[in-house]
Order: sequence, then structure tokens, then C-alpha cells
Amino acid sequence: MITVSDISFSYTERPLYEKVSFIVGKGQKVGLVGPNGAGKSTLFKVLLKELDIQTGKIELLGNIALVPQEVKHDPNMDVAPTIRDYIDPTHSHEDHEMKKLLHGMNFDEFELTDKPTDFSGGQKTKLALARALLAEPDILLLDEPTNFMDTEGKRFVMNFLGNYPKTLILVSHDLELMDHAIDKVLYVNPPLKTIEEYKGNYSQFKKLKEEKDALLKRQAVVADKAVKRMQEAVTKAMRFKGKKGVRVRVQLEKRLDRMKEALPELPAEVRKINIRLFDPPPVGELPIKAKGISKSYDGEEFIFKDLDFTMYRGERLALIGPNGAGKSTLIKLLMKQLEADSGSVEHSEGLKVGYYSQEFETFDFSKTLIELMEHASEKPEGMCRAMLGRFNFVGDKIYQKVESLSGGEKTRLSIGLITAAPSNLLILDEPTTYLDVLSQRIILEAIKEYKGTMLIVSHNPEFIKELHPNRAFLLPEAQFKYWDERLLDRVEEM
Repeated sequence: MITVSDISFSYTERPLYEKVSFIVGKGQKVGLVGPNGAGKSTLFKVLLKELDIQTGKIELLGNIALVPQEVKHDPNMDVAPTIRDYIDPTHSHEDHEMKKLLHGMNFDEFELTDKPTDFSGGQKTKLALARALLAEPDILLLDEPTNFMDTEGKRFVMNFLGNYPKTLILVSHDLELMDHAIDKVLYVNPPLKTIEEYKGNYSQFKKLKEEKDALLKRQAVVADKAVKRMQEAVTKAMRFKGKKGVRVRVQLEKRLDRMKEALPELPAEVRKINIRLFDPPPVGELPIKAKGISKSYDGEEFIFKDLDFTMYRGERLALIGPNGAGKSTLIKLLMKQLEADSGSVEHSEGLKVGYYSQEFETFDFSKTLIELMEHASEKPEGMCRAMLGRFNFVGDKIYQKVESLSGGEKTRLSIGLITAAPSNLLILDEPTTYLDVLSQRIILEAIKEYKGTMLIVSHNPEFIKELHPNRAFLLPEAQFKYWDERLLDRVEEM
């Protein structure tokens, strides 16, 4: 059971929560929702007492555990000699139970005797989830547990969570998959700096929230019209130069200021955000060409052998293959971030790449947001502030270090950095992984208008479909195919 009473929290002078109260009962299944950057991951850290609240009180009954969005360094994983020792440290489960659970999560490329630190970030997240589910803590906090799974894996996990015997708070873009099990929704409301409680399942919450937003939008439109009328009255009053005219104008200006302060701040779901990518600078007919490249790790089995790869200027290419097929490795080879064991990779003269990585390898986590934007754009601070503001990084937020951001905020920042400088090749490796539905739509609409060359990896079939690829490159076959919507079935298998 969780009881939160009048808590306030802020990273800077701008509060994230103010006098927030809510209760989560024993055995409840709770969906925690809100726009990216609203403070969902922060709330988990507050409940775990990893962050200190400024005011209020938190009471927890029972033990609590968290599976975060990203698992890169877990002290328990670092010292565990095998997967078996990591996910079942008390040795209280049979091997077949562990294998069944991991199989349901699309994690078949393993032996229980394998070393857990040898796997990728996404695979480590699956192992951390398996460890938590087998341990059955009294309160389980899950932050986007299905990010690295295909549709079948997501359904398996959500069904498993629906039957979880203890208290569960879940952040996920796939809450519809366990809609029947949710009995409460906590909505993080950034404009009001509060957390609202909605009784019932996720579908009921969405309906109530849409009705509330529609009402708020109508109220904002009416209030905005009143402000414009008052501005016109102030303008007219400026024509009168006498004492009475000045007195009237001052009174009107005071009323106008009060009306502006009272304007309701629209939630992100009903605001329109426009992002426009630069027109691509000139580049050759073949921006990237690879000939006969081979790659293996530690001299063992080849990931690729004698692979040929060519991209044509202006085309959109979908890179499709299951987890572990080598998609991210191929991208790093094409970008010359990794060196092939044999073969060659050629870049056209004038090639400028805008690169998004789901692992955020391009970030210096010790830098602040404004420092990264200044470096990426080579623009003065004032312009960088404006560019960050388009992605909802405002006020003191721009001076936070990247390491403090949530997964969704890092994604928004990464896309912001890509849009800050002209490129003629976009390489997007799972750009929707940490994004809520609204943010996914914003990013999609922006890159749909991009006129340069594009290489994209995504497990979201709708995202791929709307980009209208010209070709697909299939792994592990290492084959090009002209685009056919039947290939979307392969996307869902990723």
C-alpha cells in the first residue's frame, strides 16, 4: 500500500509537483500516464526515496522494486556469473519456469549459464524484468517494460502483469493490452503540477480525459478572445493623451495582465507543436556504399559476411530484422563508428548525417541541454533556448544535465539536436521507443516532410507504413526488397 500526502518536489526553482496526494491500495493495478517529461520516472524515484521531497509525507507498506526504462549498469547483474544467478538469486525456481518466462519476452537467444553482462541494453532490461517478476515484491514499479518486445511479447508480459498478485504501478504505451486489469489511473498533469486520480480502467480514463481537455480548450478559446478584445481596448485608449485617458489606459492594462495570468495552460495533448527539418544540403548519388563487409565479435560467429549495401540519394529505406540480427551493428558500420573486419564503407563527399540511437550513444551525459544544443547548432545561446523550447525544454530545464532526463525526454532532445543542423541523411534507430503517442505523431509528421535520404529502424508498423519506404533491407538474409506492405508483418516480428 502507498499513501502520498501533500508532497512537493522540484529539481530547480520551478516545481514539478505541488501538494500532491494519492493512495494506491494493496493489490491494485495502476497505470501511471502523462506526457514525456511530465515526471513519471521522477515519481518512481521519489517513491523509492532516491530523491528527497521538499514537503509532505510518503508511507509504504511492504518491500518495493523498480524496473527502469534503461538497464545498462545494474550492480546485481555486474556480479552475477550467470543469467540463472541474476534472475533467481534465491534459487527458488526451476529452470523450466525461468525459460518459459524469458521465452514469453522474446528472449530465446540465451542459455541460463550465459553471463548477463554480455547482452545489449534492451536484453538487460528483459532480464531485469524477469528478475522482478520472479521475486514478486509487494510493490512493483515498471517503467516502459515492453519497449524492446514485439507484439506477441508485449501481450505475454501484459497478461502476466494482469495476473500479478501484488501491487503494481505501470508506465507503458501499451496499457490497452492490460486494460481489463487496471483499476486506477494516476495522471501527471504538468500545467497544474499535480497528479490526478481516475478510478476505473485505462479506456475509461481516456474518455474522461478527452472530455476534460475538450472543455478546457473551449474555455481557453473564449478567454483568448476576451484577451484580444481587451488588447484592442488598450490600443484605443492610447490615443487619449489627457490625465483621464492615461488613468483609463493604466486600469485596462492592469486588467489585461490579470486576464493573461488567468489564461488556462493547455495540456500537451491539445497543443499543436510544429517541427520542421532543414532542407538537405547537396550530396552525391550514392550517399553510402558498403562492399563485402564482414563483422564478428571476439573472432567468433560472423554477424555479417561479405555484405553489400548501397543507398541512393533521396530514397527511404526500412531496415527490418528481429532483435539480435545486427541492425544497430550494421548502422554503426555504415557510419564508421565500428570498423569492419573486412570490406569497405564509402561516404559520398558532402555527406552530413543526422543520427538517432535508441541507446543514446551520441550523448555526453555530463553536459547540460543548452551545452549540447550550442555544440550541435553552432548558434548563440538565445537561438538555442528557442530551439529547445520547441521541444518543451523551457526555463531552468535547459541547464539540467542529460543524465537526469527520462527516456522520452532524451528522445525529444535527440530529435531536437537532429533538427538543429542541416543533414542529407537521417538514420533513425527506433525513434519511437520512449515516446508517448502524441510525441510519436509529432516526430512522424516532421520526418514525413523530410526531403533527404532516410534509413529507419522501427518496431512500429504504422510508423513505417506512413513513411512510404522505397525499399527494405532484410536481416539476417542481407537482401534488398522493393517495398511491399506485406513486409509490415516482418516489422511486427522485430
